[in-house]
Amino acid sequence: MTRAPETDRSASTLVRVAQTQEGKGVGSSALRPDGTLKVTGEFAYSSDLWIDGMVWATTVRSPLAAARIRSIDTSKALALDGVHAVLTHEDVPGVKTYGMKIADQPVLAIDQVRYQGEAVALVAADDPETARRAAELVAVDYEPMAPVTDSERALEVGTRSIHDGSNLVRHVKIRHGDMARARAAAEVVVSGDYEVGMQDPAFLGPESGLAVPDPDGGVELYVSSQWLHKDLEQIAPCLALPVDKVRLTMAGVGGAFGGREDLSVHVHACMLALRLGKPVKMMYNRYESFFGHVHRHPAKMRFEHGATRDGKLVYVKARLVLDGGAYTSTSPVVIANASYFVAGAYEVPHAEIDGLAVYSNNPPCGAMRGFGAVQSAYGCESNMDKLARELGMDPLELRLKNAMTTGTILPTGQAVDGPAPVRELLESLRERPMPAAEAIRDSRTLPGGVGNTTRGEGIRRGVGYAVGVKAIGYSGGVDDISTARVTLSITAGDPVVSIHTAAAECGQGITTVQSQIATTELGVTRVVVLPADTRIGDAGSASASRMTWMSSGAVQGACRRIAREVLSRAEQATGRSAAGLALRGDAIIDAGSGAAVASIAEVVGADTVTEVYEYHHRPTEGIDPERGQGNAHIAFAFCAHRAVVDVDVDLGLVRVVELAVAQDVGKAMNPLAVEGQIEGGSAQGLGLALMEEIVVDERGRVRNPSFTDYLIPTILDVPPMPITMFEFPHPDSPYGLNGVGEPPTLSSTPAILNALRDATGLDLPRVPVRPDDIALRTALLS
Repeated sequence: MTRAPETDRSASTLVRVAQTQEGKGVGSSALRPDGTLKVTGEFAYSSDLWIDGMVWATTVRSPLAAARIRSIDTSKALALDGVHAVLTHEDVPGVKTYGMKIADQPVLAIDQVRYQGEAVALVAADDPETARRAAELVAVDYEPMAPVTDSERALEVGTRSIHDGSNLVRHVKIRHGDMARARAAAEVVVSGDYEVGMQDPAFLGPESGLAVPDPDGGVELYVSSQWLHKDLEQIAPCLALPVDKVRLTMAGVGGAFGGREDLSVHVHACMLALRLGKPVKMMYNRYESFFGHVHRHPAKMRFEHGATRDGKLVYVKARLVLDGGAYTSTSPVVIANASYFVAGAYEVPHAEIDGLAVYSNNPPCGAMRGFGAVQSAYGCESNMDKLARELGMDPLELRLKNAMTTGTILPTGQAVDGPAPVRELLESLRERPMPAAEAIRDSRTLPGGVGNTTRGEGIRRGVGYAVGVKAIGYSGGVDDISTARVTLSITAGDPVVSIHTAAAECGQGITTVQSQIATTELGVTRVVVLPADTRIGDAGSASASRMTWMSSGAVQGACRRIAREVLSRAEQATGRSAAGLALRGDAIIDAGSGAAVASIAEVVGADTVTEVYEYHHRPTEGIDPERGQGNAHIAFAFCAHRAVVDVDVDLGLVRVVELAVAQDVGKAMNPLAVEGQIEGGSAQGLGLALMEEIVVDERGRVRNPSFTDYLIPTILDVPPMPITMFEFPHPDSPYGLNGVGEPPTLSSTPAILNALRDATGLDLPRVPVRPDDIALRTALLS
């Protein structure tokens, strides 16, 4: 990894649950203490939860994508020895539907099913095998309907509506500048149609949770999640309980990537626990997991770019259609996010953008890393290379010529007022040496890798560039919030800081960051990070690359209040002005000389100092519905990739030789964790480019719900990823940090595709690219 500009780094640590640790401050880096546990299989995930007396639950799911339910017969299942309960929609205690944005998804199917795998009934039994056998005995009489599985057809007049009314979830219109004048000024116009397949979050830990009934009539739920308070907001009405009777605690999360924003086992486990008065554990197997969470929206897109002969962009016109599947989930904001960034990281004075999200009988789609901007970045960056070919320009030079800067006006009319180092990112990639050809080639260095048959004939090398931009944090007028409670106390003569938030630790390292902030702000080396739960105020979702920004603001704010209180007490104890004192290394020092004047333990004594801080980012506003104009965002993040690929054009096999990355991170709070985020996001982009797709047939059936048939990159597929990490501090964020988790996923996919196009000369309009997309088309061209 290369950093620019260079900064000093030292060591820090991470805790997942309540644990005292020796910490280092912001900007430090160290191995995570949960790392060894995870690679040895000792880490406690939510699927490892266990309590005496618990029963096991499973779900009866629809085999059809569209059908009316005539009847449900549970008698045979209930008669099976060891079965405690079988529940249907009639047993839902409260509101029968839930949803992230619109409560349109049934807790259990009521009168019809709208996608294959929809939950129809619940079974609780003594053990998992009995529960599964009972589920097979639940007899559901379906009346099949013709499913609507094509997103374009879903919009046609006369097509059956998935819900009452239109199949249109949302139409986002953005009109910027004067398109009539722009068309007249454009000397070169290129257009292209592009598609993105349905990608799965593919997290390794299946959905699971443990619900424990309380004597007060409430319920405790231990569950892996991305947003505990949004879960609570949806669960309580379905259980007909006040929110203070439903308590959620974060259990070990085995990855998320957006797929844990929506509910899965949550209401089901709680319903059964309340009905039986017993703890209930639910854990999906891998097959069920593919039906139990949302996927990335498949997209059909048309892009048109107009430019002058010398390569200056004049306008962009685009139409995006995203298939949201059977229920709303987060489709309204995913299509908005996709539409916001159609123009990419470029100066584009005129724009006409139409983004449409639709219902279908395909599996529900919602949040996934990149949140709509992945789809539009793929279309934009693909069409930019097409424009470069038409102009006879180097694709990198075209990007540099039109690179966004601070002050650029977006198609939504908002000026970019933070760092926008697009040129710096691209130039750093241009300056990086190209990887050398392999001196000795073996199967690991050939296209297709060890499992394929190429012997090196017909191999062509290609190079491709792409850059991505997306908003950080909640946009469109949402009041983003994060709350932290920080307590300073003295234990065995030493100061100890405890931090309590509801921030979801999904593997991104937010627990580490909280500890680092406490050490930086209070100088205390022993920090306890308490388990995340709903007994503290909302921390928002681990999504939109917002968690580090927002939780850092909350923890920093609480710590600074404590620091002021401790220094005020020190002023009284020492007679020195608080303005001249500072906290460092468990001591109170003279800020000028660095000499210790007292210890924190002496000043605090037997007291505890507790502060709660509620952090909000600056206000944003929604875009207007007719022209899509408005200051919708708080910040922007940028990432660029250069992909080098080898392609066997006869067999259609591909090897990504190198995937170089340049990203602005604002401030690397923990550089090692930041590297992991960049590498992980890039690997997911590679998966989307070459292998990852949920295949749904014309009847709405998922054909590959397993990791045998749904392929994800392995260590043999992931190439070297040299990273250039820029730190341009953002003026509005704590420590100048910026979100880092999603941007690498935007630019990695189109960079690889642009490299494939460079190697083959093919259009390759759809991802993921399959071998026959290359081999058959190459044969036709020859």
